[in-house]
Amino acid sequence: MAVNSTRRKFLKVSGAAAGVFAAAGAAWMGLSQSRLARLARQLAGDTLRAPAPPPVVPTPERWDDQRITFAWLGHATLLINFYGVHILTDPVFSPRVGFNLGLGTLGPKRYYAPALQLTRLPPIDLLLLSHAHMDHLDLPSLAKFKRTHPIVTARETADLVRPLGFARVTELGWGDASTLQTPRGELRIEAFEVKHWGERWPGDKPRGYNGYVLRREGRAMIFGGDTALTPLFRNLRSPHATYAAALMPIGAYDPWIRNHCTPEEALQMADMAGAELVAPMHHSTFKLSDEPMNEPLERFQKAIAQERDRLALTQIGETATII
Repeated sequence: MAVNSTRRKFLKVSGAAAGVFAAAGAAWMGLSQSRLARLARQLAGDTLRAPAPPPVVPTPERWDDQRITFAWLGHATLLINFYGVHILTDPVFSPRVGFNLGLGTLGPKRYYAPALQLTRLPPIDLLLLSHAHMDHLDLPSLAKFKRTHPIVTARETADLVRPLGFARVTELGWGDASTLQTPRGELRIEAFEVKHWGERWPGDKPRGYNGYVLRREGRAMIFGGDTALTPLFRNLRSPHATYAAALMPIGAYDPWIRNHCTPEEALQMADMAGAELVAPMHHSTFKLSDEPMNEPLERFQKAIAQERDRLALTQIGETATII
């Protein structure tokens, strides 16, 4: 009897303690302004929220192979038709980005569905990866592509994608270049240094992080990847030619200003390089930072207001064409 009485007391005390801890946890999650608590509230609130449909749905089957055409599919994912050569940058089509728990992904959820589903994509000639962060190198998305697709990625990142079965994986360090042979002709890919970082959470080794210049048929364009403000974009400028477009990240700067540029800084770097058009990306898709979701685009539109004809696109799914 004494044993049973002691056990009942232990269970009662344990249950009360568990209740106290649960209540304290709920209060912390509901009231704390710490980053971890705010992230927990965001993840909990995202559980039942469905991504909104994209504002615009591109029609790549109608694009002219004699032009440069690109569409923003969401975050840093852009589909580019570069005179008939199709490039897909940092392909992320998953509902969430983050840490794979086996049964699902723990991380931010999309606010907008991808502007194109995988089945609507044209045949892809190149998968272009800027760095190893989970919102740029999304293994569940890559796993859905044919293993024959060539991949160009940053140094020390091939080990992440090769286990999926991709046979043609090329790593480029800063200043390196590679020429891709396609049925439509050659595409030159040049990696350049940006200001970011490349480790993959958790506890990973140092890895590379790139911006890229794409060249074909005498024209060039810039994919900025992920970067904070850096004068390195001046190194891209040429007295002989300009860049048809610069695809530049504009979000996730508060409080990550050391690794992500502001909208105004994105425009400043595109100007350093000598880009004609500027296409803002890396905003409005995932909640990765503290600034309001609509702030990056509003700031960018204000910054470029005196040269409004240089703004290539603003909405997920929107398409820009360069003759």
